[in-house]
Amino acid sequence: MLLKTFGWSFAVTALGLVAAVFYGGWEGFGVVAILSVLEISLSFDNAVVNAGILKKMNAFWQKIFLTIGVLIAVFGMRLVFPVVIVAISAKMGPIEAVDLALNNKDHYQELVTDAHPAIAAFGGMFLLMIFLDFIFEDRDIKWLAWLERPLAKLGKVDMLSVCIALIVLMVTAFTFATHAHQHGGAHVDKAQTVLISGIAGLITYMIVGGLSGYFEDKLEEEEEREAEAERSGGTGSPVKLAGQAAFFMFLYLEVLDASFSFDGVIGAFAITNDIVLMALGLGIGAMYVRSLTVYLVRQGTLDDYVYLEHGAHYAIGALAVILMITIQYQINEIITGLVGVILIGWSFWSSVRRNKALAATEGAKETDSVPVP
Repeated sequence: MLLKTFGWSFAVTALGLVAAVFYGGWEGFGVVAILSVLEISLSFDNAVVNAGILKKMNAFWQKIFLTIGVLIAVFGMRLVFPVVIVAISAKMGPIEAVDLALNNKDHYQELVTDAHPAIAAFGGMFLLMIFLDFIFEDRDIKWLAWLERPLAKLGKVDMLSVCIALIVLMVTAFTFATHAHQHGGAHVDKAQTVLISGIAGLITYMIVGGLSGYFEDKLEEEEEREAEAERSGGTGSPVKLAGQAAFFMFLYLEVLDASFSFDGVIGAFAITNDIVLMALGLGIGAMYVRSLTVYLVRQGTLDDYVYLEHGAHYAIGALAVILMITIQYQINEIITGLVGVILIGWSFWSSVRRNKALAATEGAKETDSVPVP
């Protein structure tokens, strides 16, 4: 099971590290290894959230996620995306941007750093909306009940998530963005850029998230009909998303992955400004995130450890806030990664305690039900 799920990741790791040695010697090998670990630590919460969505899709679309989705994640977000950002921000052609990335690495890093406020605002708003919609939804299972119960009541107010997100964006634009961090330690006013990029992130979420949510609701209706058929003596079968529904879910997953990758791509410049080594390291890490997603789905981990999804969404909320703060202040990637790991680790530990408590309760009931001779 482990080799079947992680086989491609192991193969890509071996090829990537060999390529790193040929390209940059043993120093390149070390850089790629560090970047791989960085990407995995920053994206574990991404895998948990992805698994929650992927388990609703049929086998065909799960394969698409692992093939075309990997190509988009590895080559699109980790290689093409930084070049596109430079091309747009510096107003140059794609060929010039590629030439700059390969032959003038220092200037290329400066341009990506200068584009960070726009990237952070877009990704931060997208992730913030995911977090807000999660915590404002009334769920049967609550992890931090003292917090989630009152928030679920507040969530009954229409468009509350959008209102809060826009308030956060405005506060960010007129505080952090007025002294946005640029290369060389300089600070410039990027309020307008942050506002436009943040609104673009919000619109993207509402379109892609809205369409995927619509199809998810249809799936739930289908599941209810299947359950009703079973109760009536018929035979029901698990319902999985397919066709247009699965396509929009897939699109949602890719935009979600893009938002998660922003901090990894930007953080990678703290280690290297070589676009080739960066693509190799982050690409290897992205493969493990994909494999981990599938592993969680196939093992039914989210069903067994019910608070994991909660922990991942709290980590998303933390990452959204961190992205906004990094518009002005630099935050070490280790801190960003640790926040996510701690929240998910805490939710996993809480799930284990819950499972033990339920098992003990069930054992006690069985003991009580045994007749005394």
